[in-house]
Amino acid sequence: MSCFEKFYGLPKFKCILGLLPSYLERRQSSLVMMTDELIRASANDLSGFYLYDHEKLHRTIMHNELLKMPTLLIGVTYALLDFAEKYSMQLRHTIVMETGGMKGRREEMTRQQVHEQLQTQLGISLVHSEYGMTELMSQAYTKGGNRFITPPWMKVFARDLTDPMQKGLLNESGGINVVDLANYHSVAFIETEDLGRVYEDGSFEVLGRLDNSDVRGCNLLID
Repeated sequence: MSCFEKFYGLPKFKCILGLLPSYLERRQSSLVMMTDELIRASANDLSGFYLYDHEKLHRTIMHNELLKMPTLLIGVTYALLDFAEKYSMQLRHTIVMETGGMKGRREEMTRQQVHEQLQTQLGISLVHSEYGMTELMSQAYTKGGNRFITPPWMKVFARDLTDPMQKGLLNESGGINVVDLANYHSVAFIETEDLGRVYEDGSFEVLGRLDNSDVRGCNLLID
């Protein structure tokens, strides 16, 4: 919550909408838990999970747009694309945040392709993104563009793929290592199977998954 508030302010002043299909079958999902905590912290009665009910979600967003209510739509990438294809809008008071890839639901697209399609269909200038995982207590966010920003207690390093002892690569692609000091009662040092690039200012890009790594994550929800 401290991480979210640092980037987006208090959730009680927003309507939080979750487009995370099949969440009822995966209540232990960390992505669902995070979104549920934000929904609970929101003071808006329309905050909640909308599953496959795209029509109801569309009505809610249009209602909030009419009232100029600050709204955050958090969705897995394939679900956001499905929704945007059905409803073309011009959003002015809604932040759209995608949280991951297709996970086998749709043809894989680059983040730029995804964002361009959502921007066109939903009439928004920027698409926000969240980077997190079950093993981490903290998340990194990007408010448009490709570079994620971390909170002060979380730091990302790139490791050489051929020499795992060589860390701290800058402006070069490598495996993503994360130090999250919020993991006080767990492991604070995580070596991921994500491929990325870290810059001098501490921001980073996610370029994809390493070869032969498993497809995993809270977005891989079972119908």
